[in-house]
Amino acid sequence: MKRLRAAGLLFALVLIACAAVFACFRAGDAGRASKVIPGSKEAVTMSDRSYRKPSDEELRKQLTPLAYEVTQRDATEPPFRNAFWDNHEAGLYVDVASGEPLFTSLDKFDSGTGWPSFTRPVEPERVVERSDRTHGMVRTEVRSKAGNSHLGHVFEDGPGPDGLRYCINSASLRFIPLARLEAEGYGAYRALFEGRGGAPRQQASANACAVPAPGEAPGCQTTLETAVLAGGCFWGMEELLRQIPGVLETEVGYAGGRTKAPTYEDVKTGSTGHAESVRIVFDPAKLSYAELLEKWFFRMHDPTTRNRQGNDVGTQYRSAIFVTTPEQRRIAEEVKARVDKSGKWRAPLVTEIVEAGPFTRAEEYHQKYLEKYPSGYTCHFMRD
Repeated sequence: MKRLRAAGLLFALVLIACAAVFACFRAGDAGRASKVIPGSKEAVTMSDRSYRKPSDEELRKQLTPLAYEVTQRDATEPPFRNAFWDNHEAGLYVDVASGEPLFTSLDKFDSGTGWPSFTRPVEPERVVERSDRTHGMVRTEVRSKAGNSHLGHVFEDGPGPDGLRYCINSASLRFIPLARLEAEGYGAYRALFEGRGGAPRQQASANACAVPAPGEAPGCQTTLETAVLAGGCFWGMEELLRQIPGVLETEVGYAGGRTKAPTYEDVKTGSTGHAESVRIVFDPAKLSYAELLEKWFFRMHDPTTRNRQGNDVGTQYRSAIFVTTPEQRRIAEEVKARVDKSGKWRAPLVTEIVEAGPFTRAEEYHQKYLEKYPSGYTCHFMRD
């Protein structure tokens, strides 16, 4: 009997110990599942969703060439010509590669730099810092913790209480509107927006990136370049341009005209002065501006026919190079003169070289048209 009572007592002690261990595990899980997100008044229950960096093969399939170049190779996209620099919609910005939550519209402000700017991350541990000594400057780079994506840089010239400005590439972000948070698994972050309507916490402020101090280089500098070219129907032009090694992004639109916000219906009349154009973002380390013009642009269309390409007739189909810098003008004039003297074309080149001015993105159905409709109309091909 004594042995039975001893065995029973031992069994009871084991049960008590197991219960205690189980309770500890539950408490630990609860501690990991609940946390205070900066800006919220109460602890909110986070999902058990984990974030990871996809393989390189997955990333190449998942990301656009521009997003891959920015997040995986530390490129910096052009200012003012990116998706979110002027986005004022309420919502959450996540890592385009891993989905990790990074910033919210509540902390976004207009820095005047042409890149999305934030006063702080949604959670400090989501964004990690490291020293960046490239391009002759000493800066602080920021990367996503889980995805290890290059995001941009942080500077000590922001308007918030901590005086920080996170200067971030749009290409490294995916934006989730407030109304879509629950549907995409980020419902816990809705608590941040309650009673605030998604309005930014900070107002616009001047900073050193927009206006560098005398003798100092700007903190943000693009590593990529933008070209705007016209040479007839933009469907065929874009299809050839987007396949050139070194080209990261293309979009078709309207340039060189007199009216604001033109539509295709306006431009096709020929009365607005706009040309059907393609805006190209490219890596100058892989494709120079001169190569883009001489090796590709002047061979994919006929630059000797004024206001015409094939059966397409009108000023909207003219040959034009819309330069964005004095250096682009110099190069364009040199290349045009060289091609003109080469004898590759039997008639003189009539390609215009003019200031870029405003570029209006064309309607969505025009974007990458021949990728959507491979049998669609085009009069563009590469000449020998």
